[in-house]
Amino acid sequence: MRCSLPSRVLVLAGLCCNLVACATAPSTPKPLSAVLTGSNTVLLGEVHDNAVVHAFRLAALRQAVEAGWRPAIAMEQFDREKQATLDLVRQAKPVDIDRLIVEAAPSGKGWQWDYYRPVLALAIQYNLPIVAANLSRVDAAKVAKQGVAAVLPDKLIVDYGLAAGVPDDLLAKQRRAIDLGHCGQLPPSLLEGMAQAQIVRDVVMAEAIKPYLQNKRGVVLLAGNGHVRRDMGVPHWLPGAISVGMVEQTEAAAYDQTYLLPTQTRADPCAGLSLPMATSK
Repeated sequence: MRCSLPSRVLVLAGLCCNLVACATAPSTPKPLSAVLTGSNTVLLGEVHDNAVVHAFRLAALRQAVEAGWRPAIAMEQFDREKQATLDLVRQAKPVDIDRLIVEAAPSGKGWQWDYYRPVLALAIQYNLPIVAANLSRVDAAKVAKQGVAAVLPDKLIVDYGLAAGVPDDLLAKQRRAIDLGHCGQLPPSLLEGMAQAQIVRDVVMAEAIKPYLQNKRGVVLLAGNGHVRRDMGVPHWLPGAISVGMVEQTEAAAYDQTYLLPTQTRADPCAGLSLPMATSK
């Protein structure tokens, strides 16, 4: 198995070729590469800044592709409206990964692209479809202010059972997750809109994957762990998908398979954080 992460990632991750063997898996009876096969729809989570997680996931994905799997690769890192740009750049400059990133993800949007370049290189090497799967920040803001109908067409609202609104239990789970993710410092007045935006983001990811569900090649989604949780993420809208969490701490029953990987060294994200608390109306 080849290793194609940049050297500064290898220092953090160790030899990425050994990660598949050394990761612990509290609820996993088989190697990840065994799940990445056939027509499976696999949702692969990540901790966005964790080098070990990225190396582990890449190693398994590469192993499966080299063994013959040819999935479409859907990515949270590209907004859905950039699909045409992705396709055009791949046609005009098929091996220019930096051009692909510049054109399809202007300004980078905060992603650490060193973690995703090897995935793009793998897709290009084996001519795998790259699917722009994310809801843009602009559209997420519209949902937060105006609701689901601000960005989803009527047909999708009906298809996904949202005509009567977002289910209360799902909305409550997302509110809780967002509150925890922001260290309990968000104004209560913002939680509802942000939770709805997160739910619409999961719907958009599910819709991006759907065209590949009947294709024997399979499809894999690369997204944050929150998006691949089976209790409230994309699997809520795609019941047949296999949810794989790659976590730093055990999250009981959140995924079909869970891989527990070393924690990335980082500053406490809640340290010194104090957001103005608004009075909810």
